[in-house]
Amino acid sequence: MTTDHLFVITGGPGSGKTSLVAALAAAGHATMPEAGRAIIRDQVAIGGDALPWADRAAFADLMLGWELRSHREARAMAGPVILDRGIPDVIGYRALCGLPVPDHLRRAAELYRYNRRVFIAPHWPAIFAQDAERRQSLEEASVTTRAMERAYIDCGYELVALPLTPVAERAAFVAAMIAQTG
Repeated sequence: MTTDHLFVITGGPGSGKTSLVAALAAAGHATMPEAGRAIIRDQVAIGGDALPWADRAAFADLMLGWELRSHREARAMAGPVILDRGIPDVIGYRALCGLPVPDHLRRAAELYRYNRRVFIAPHWPAIFAQDAERRQSLEEASVTTRAMERAYIDCGYELVALPLTPVAERAAFVAAMIAQTG
């Protein structure tokens, strides 16, 4: 089954990815949510420690499971599907944290592919904000963006930088790029 209809939006925290995915969903596009915030909420609710500020390796493992499930669900959908992050994000996260990238994670990135063009939300200090789930500093957000860039490039993807424009304009940009890939 082809996976050219799976379009990833990646980038660092606070760069507008989730707002963009929400706008695309509101416009009628099929989307898949981001793992990180949902995992954090769940782990906090149950008193778990698979959190980026507690057990980063366990957090990465949960993200991989989420991304595999998201890929499987999106692959079965007809038409373009926009994913808020993908499997290479887990590679980028582990590298960012100084954790080894296990062979099974590299294998997952080889087997579970997306459209060759991946949208990356550039680091954007003007819209960055911390909250209960996003504890990274502005500098950490910038470093994370670079880690995601490296992970996707290393996995053989072509990065398409999102414009630093309002959400509606970003959504129109993504929709037009997806339409061009036909």
